[in-house]
Amino acid sequence: MDRAVVSGRGEARWRRGHPWIYRSDVVERPSCPAGAVRVEDAAGRVLGVGLWSPSSEISLRMLAREELTIGGDFWADRIGESIGRRGGIEASAYRAVHGEGDGLPSLVVDVLGGVVVVQLLSAGLEAYRGEVVEALLTHLSPGGILARNDVRVRAREELPVEVELLWGEVPEEVEVEEGGIRYLAAPWRGQKTGVFLDQRENRLLAGRLARGRALDAFCYHGSFAVHMAPGADEVVALDSSGEALDRAAKNVALNGYDNVQTLEANAFDQLRAFEAAGSRFDVIVLDPPAFAKHRATVGRALAGYKEINLRAMRLLEPGGHLLTFSCSYHVAPGAFMDMLVSAAADSGRTMRLVSPLTQAGDHPVILQVPETGYLKGALLRALD
Repeated sequence: MDRAVVSGRGEARWRRGHPWIYRSDVVERPSCPAGAVRVEDAAGRVLGVGLWSPSSEISLRMLAREELTIGGDFWADRIGESIGRRGGIEASAYRAVHGEGDGLPSLVVDVLGGVVVVQLLSAGLEAYRGEVVEALLTHLSPGGILARNDVRVRAREELPVEVELLWGEVPEEVEVEEGGIRYLAAPWRGQKTGVFLDQRENRLLAGRLARGRALDAFCYHGSFAVHMAPGADEVVALDSSGEALDRAAKNVALNGYDNVQTLEANAFDQLRAFEAAGSRFDVIVLDPPAFAKHRATVGRALAGYKEINLRAMRLLEPGGHLLTFSCSYHVAPGAFMDMLVSAAADSGRTMRLVSPLTQAGDHPVILQVPETGYLKGALLRALD
């Protein structure tokens, strides 16, 4: 196994528990192509084994603190351990591997019914594509494995950006079940790996709270709306994409509900229109796309989050609930909560924080690796 020598700063980062070592902290680069390398400090002490990506700003992604053989047995064991931690999930769609959160940096594995969708997000990991596929076949026995490698981060690794069938067959749509609700995942063309699995537990919560008139803003494929339909008299599923709303309507029909209305409109404009019209809702879900793609846009993003939350707070019936979220990694949880405080003050409503909300448990967060946690949210209740 070739070796990489890292600086004291890179060593300290790994000893604190973060697996990323940046290019600037690689003092001696391996001569081998992408793959696994032994990592040493400047004195020649072995720090462990990492995935080497020659072209990436994140040059090393550490796998272990000792020198291991990184072959088929390693991937089978580590992936099997990750899958084993998913016991008790009452859904046919879940995340089996959450990258750094499961000690498998740059690897994402989602199970969608009888198929598996993966993302191989580094050159070091791509070198073990065959071993990863074999491990997934062993532990999950899927009908097909699809690589959703159409993400920009792969370009920075000098890897092809594409969607590729790796094994078997994967249909355009896959029906999955979650808490008694059925919906269609789109593994080939849907966002992320075809469905937003990180919101599973929050969708179940929205279903339990649903009553009267409910609003699912930025609804995408209507997953929150379908969960709220059994308990609500009426649900409005709001999105700016007609294509997304068509899929939302299919998910509603799949479950046999007739009380969900789809509405194609810009959510910012429509929330103001609802307020002007005197509309009121008993439950509102705000699950917008990431407003802050980069750190430099956080200020503008927080202004956008405040605007939609302020409007939603004013639309709530007394005693109504608001489930509100941000999936922008660059918006810190504290900043998100401060925004909600400011929105509540300006709304003229007394808003009670019932509980903070976060991503589903199959998306584990490692405290020393903040990148593993990105979804933050809150359940609020209007007291007046």
